[in-house]
Parts: sequence; structure tokens; C-alpha cells
Amino acid sequence: MERKESRSPPAGGPTKEEILAIVLGKLGLQPDDTFADLGCGTGRVSLEAAGRVHAVYAVDRREEACEWTRRQAAEAGARNISVHHGENAAFLSTLPRLDAAFVGGSQGIEEVISRLSVLNVRTVVINAVMLETAHRAVSALRDRGMFREVIMANIAKSHQIGSGIMFRPLDPVYIICGGRDGC
Repeated sequence: MERKESRSPPAGGPTKEEILAIVLGKLGLQPDDTFADLGCGTGRVSLEAAGRVHAVYAVDRREEACEWTRRQAAEAGARNISVHHGENAAFLSTLPRLDAAFVGGSQGIEEVISRLSVLNVRTVVINAVMLETAHRAVSALRDRGMFREVIMANIAKSHQIGSGIMFRPLDPVYIICGGRDGC
């Protein structure tokens, strides 16, 4: 059976530009870092991180997200991104070390945070759109002495309406920060 290649990004859409700016600032990526984008979706965070770090692991449980990220990385010439299809926690258990991680997927968030703790990850940034996910992430980070802060980002962008301008809000995002050395 022939696989049909998707020309549109996976469900969920890319991390919004303004949210991405906050995330990247909080990650504090360094040139020698090994970075993981867990729940990579469209690969936007992986692509932005690729120019700032030594190596990027992009992980997603959805094959279409992995295919999309591979294609985006190839088109951008980002040779330091390796894409992995599978569960975040299972992938993390294969790593000897990791410096920073972005978590965009909420599946098994507690186990993912537990694995990040074992890896002694310097910086962890988690995006959540649901209050319940934010609560679970904060609790798991606190339990491991890794919690630093939560930022609730409410962004609105201008939109032309008649002869004037109005603002249309984007969905609010909880940006949860933690790690061994803060963020």
C-alpha cells in the first residue's frame, strides 16, 4: 500500500511566533547543548533550536508529525535534527544526557518529567493550553524540585475591520518553566 504524503502541517498547528519567542528565551539554549523537542508537531521549535544548539532530537508519537518535521528540516538544511517516532518517555529512557527540553505534548506528562529529572536536565519548558495539563506539569516538577515558574501568555493580534483595527485574541498558553538550574 502506497503512503500518501501530507502537504499540510499536522493537527495542532505550529507554535505561534510570539509564544515561540518566550519559549526560546526561557530555554536559554547554548551552542554545546543537546536539546529535545518532545511532541514536536510541526517541528517549528526544533528548527528554531537547530541554529542555536549542537544537536536536536525531535520526537512525536504521530508519524505524520515526524514526516512533516523531517521534510521541514531537510528544506531548511538543518542537519543537526534527528527525528524519532514514538512516545516521549520511552525515547528519553534511551538518552545518556540532555541539556534542555521543550515539551509540547501532554501525553504522559508526569512520566516525561520524571525521565527529564533522571537526566538532570538543566532547563525544561512545557507549553499547555489546558489548565489540567498545566496543573499536572507544575505538580510533577514540584515533586522533583524542578519547578521555577508559570507564565500565562495572552496574545492578541491586530486585524483590519472596516477602516479601523481591532484585536483578535489567540488562545492563552501556559508556559511552565523548570529544570535543575532554573529558567
